[in-house]
Amino acid sequence: MASPRTAPALKVHDLTVAYRDQPVLWDIDLTVPQGVLMAIMGPNGAGKTTLIKSMLGLLKPAAGSIRIFGQPADRTTMRRIAYVPQRTSVDWDFPTDVADVVMMGRYGEMGWLRRPALRDRQAVAEALAKVGMDSLAHRQISELSGGQQQRVFLARALVQEAEVYLMDEPFQGVDATTETAIVEVLRALRRQGRTVVAVHHDLNTVQKYFDWIALLNVHLMAEGGMEETFTEANLRRTFGSAVVQWSGS
Repeated sequence: MASPRTAPALKVHDLTVAYRDQPVLWDIDLTVPQGVLMAIMGPNGAGKTTLIKSMLGLLKPAAGSIRIFGQPADRTTMRRIAYVPQRTSVDWDFPTDVADVVMMGRYGEMGWLRRPALRDRQAVAEALAKVGMDSLAHRQISELSGGQQQRVFLARALVQEAEVYLMDEPFQGVDATTETAIVEVLRALRRQGRTVVAVHHDLNTVQKYFDWIALLNVHLMAEGGMEETFTEANLRRTFGSAVVQWSGS
């Protein structure tokens, strides 16, 4: 068995997920090395969000297993993972402010019944500063733009001080300034030895933002380092004729 230092951050083995007997993911074997920025790409309906949710234990697979740093996925090992869901999955009219939303990321550390300590408040302030939202800490979340909402989600994940970050479309519907800010945060996480796995949709930016890729279309079509995996042949296998619209630049 691999040691904790050499084990992959995530290991998906023989994963199959079905909705109403219709396979959404089929026989997925995926290895996510420690310390990479991995993009998950594929056409609509390919199972990208399903894969993220399965790795988080939010969906029960029909078959297969997930290991986290070489250990079975359970409540203890899941605490090493932080999740940034799709922004559209949240009720942004809920009456609370930015700092309170980010503080929710600390509850796994401090418990739901304990009042936030100085360390928790400092962690929230530091995370908001990293995503450029410290000046809006007391703004109601209903007043935020889409890009600001996405930054709040990212800050909430940062305060968990996790080792692996799973993100579902973190760049969806954000402005250029927010996209740049998110990329800088992801690169900082990599410099710290953290692992990031993100669903991504833009073929023209993926090589710039990520160094590892998984191409998915119900089956895993290809995975590996960006240079050897992000090829026209693999893209055609994954996207079919739609990939001819990609400029390759």
